[in-house]
Amino acid sequence: MTGAAPSPTPGSEGGPRPLLAVLDYGIGNLRSAEKALTHVGADARLTADHGLIADADAVVLPGVGAFGRCMKALRVAGLEQPTLDAIASGRPFLGICIGMQMLFDSSEEDPSVSGLGVLPGRVAWIPPGVKRPQMQWNQLDLRVREEPLFAGLPERPWVYFVHSLHGVPDDPLDVVATCDYGGTLNAAFRRGNVFAVQFHPEKSGSDGLALLANFAAVAHGAVAV
Repeated sequence: MTGAAPSPTPGSEGGPRPLLAVLDYGIGNLRSAEKALTHVGADARLTADHGLIADADAVVLPGVGAFGRCMKALRVAGLEQPTLDAIASGRPFLGICIGMQMLFDSSEEDPSVSGLGVLPGRVAWIPPGVKRPQMQWNQLDLRVREEPLFAGLPERPWVYFVHSLHGVPDDPLDVVATCDYGGTLNAAFRRGNVFAVQFHPEKSGSDGLALLANFAAVAHGAVAV
């Protein structure tokens, strides 16, 4: 369940490294994403500092747990507007797991809490008939092979999932990868400068690290989006 080793991130051999702000809103193991991005050569910093977020080359929103609790924590931490400002600036932005779900308008897990509304659509429960959560390695089916995140990855990379819901965008073209779990589930998304994945790249071995290295390369400006 491993692919090719990630290519070095531009700047990882002694030159300038892309500055990535990993949003720190106090829930879950947010530092694991920071460590993985640092490992692939980025200058990743777990932060709630508005100035650093505004200055970063790219911004990452990780998350584990429940949609409603994470959205409330992001708002209490005062990070909702800096998140939206970062996206509106056109800089690369990556949502991971619940961080991906938070980009949608709403979630069936907690309909009383609104999402960020960046990816028009909703987060829906995995259909009945399979165990929830999906907590396993699974293969991606890449719908858009030329996506920068997938550069150099195998045709069907293995990644690690822990989730009971998946994103259902209003525009099917926002979906760039799916997986098979009792049917087709949406697993990765792209809308302009916003990238989002349901799985945990930081827990997905060499394929996941390669994906993060690709995002860091986008942040560095080495890859056009």
